[in-house]
Amino acid sequence: MTVRFSGSTLVATLPADADTLKLSFTLRVLGGTGTPSACNNADYQAKLLSTVKGYADANGFGELARRYAHNLANARFLWRNRLGAEQIETRIQHISQGQAVTTWIFDSLKWSLRDFNATSEAQTALQAMADLIAQGLAGKSHVLLQVTAYARVGAGQEVYPSQELILDKGSSKKSKTLYDVQGVAGIHSQKLGNALRTIDTWYPNEGDALGPIAVEPYGSVTSQGKAYRQPKQKADFYTLLDRWVLKDEVPALEQQHYVMANLIRGGVFGDSEKD
Repeated sequence: MTVRFSGSTLVATLPADADTLKLSFTLRVLGGTGTPSACNNADYQAKLLSTVKGYADANGFGELARRYAHNLANARFLWRNRLGAEQIETRIQHISQGQAVTTWIFDSLKWSLRDFNATSEAQTALQAMADLIAQGLAGKSHVLLQVTAYARVGAGQEVYPSQELILDKGSSKKSKTLYDVQGVAGIHSQKLGNALRTIDTWYPNEGDALGPIAVEPYGSVTSQGKAYRQPKQKADFYTLLDRWVLKDEVPALEQQHYVMANLIRGGVFGDSEKD
């Protein structure tokens, strides 16, 4: 991939003799869901760990893992680069001791961005990958995945890496600055993570046909300037977590999935100290 200037805008394009975009990254699945890096309340920490253990014992991480796996198979992480692609092949390898022990190959355009129904011909592969991710989330196995997607978009076509947030542009007249790694356009890990956690279909949608949204404490969708899990609806992460951990009010199963997905995402959580 080449990066070139066009007027005051930085543009990334494929070379004139290459028609396929390659995106490659590694993904490590960590256990320890609900185990805080720091906590100033030992009782709260113990109750949180007990709550997570109860969820894991009763349900496992299978549903969350299946949705994460689906977002790898459908190459959602390509974002705008997925649009208009003629063909997308995603190869996912399980790496152990530095070697690929299993490889799954998906025809990504056959996998929906709107739901989590697996294509019949690849159901077995998706389930195998989901089972592996679930083992990693449960802390039962070390899981490292090598993800490589090939998107045929056309020779010389523009591609869309991440943009850098530069608060002080100085004398620069560029309207945007694109992220690159040693001159090769790239996508930030945060943006990759956002794609993988776009699994929340449990929000109050009021007939909205938006489809899955990224797991966020308030269900925020920046492209729409809207929060789908506002506190007044009692469906936001903090309300659900407080009621579950502090008041033993166990939410519906789909909201349990949502709370656990937020804990996997990470953040600063705790007692809101509301009456």
